[in-house]
Amino acid sequence: MGQDHIRYDILAQDALRGVIRKVLAEVAATGRLPGDHHFFITFLTGATGVRISQHLKSKYPEQMTIVIQHQFWDMKITETHFEIGLSFSDVPEKLVIPFNAIRGFYDPSVNFELEFDVPLADGEELPSGEITAYPVDAAGKPDDVAGAKPADGEEKKPGSVVSLDSFRKKQ
Repeated sequence: MGQDHIRYDILAQDALRGVIRKVLAEVAATGRLPGDHHFFITFLTGATGVRISQHLKSKYPEQMTIVIQHQFWDMKITETHFEIGLSFSDVPEKLVIPFNAIRGFYDPSVNFELEFDVPLADGEELPSGEITAYPVDAAGKPDDVAGAKPADGEEKKPGSVVSLDSFRKKQ
């Protein structure tokens, strides 16, 4: 087989990232997700351009999965990245995530999934800008996205990154 000078693999991944960009832009324009749609987005926390708080970076040093469903705010989309406000353990955070840092996108309402190769060189530590948590007004305090409150008598468990495999339909 000949050498791929066109790099179809890169072109295909860029096109599929365009799908994510378009979907998030539509959500940002309306401020909500249509129907039962919601998204699990997994990204590399150390990738160039990712900006998350130092607390989240230390908790998720390699990768992190966020859920975009009911409680999000200030979503902004550009050609290269998206910004979003989410709450983690009742602490509001602003995240900046470049599209090329995304490893996975999943919408369980329609069983739509995309996976991307996002290589990092061994031992490479990419800088990320720190964004501090910002206050939310008393009337609009968002609920915790990272996990629900435990029921009475239940032990509170630390949050974890969700594996997309757990949401796939068994065949």
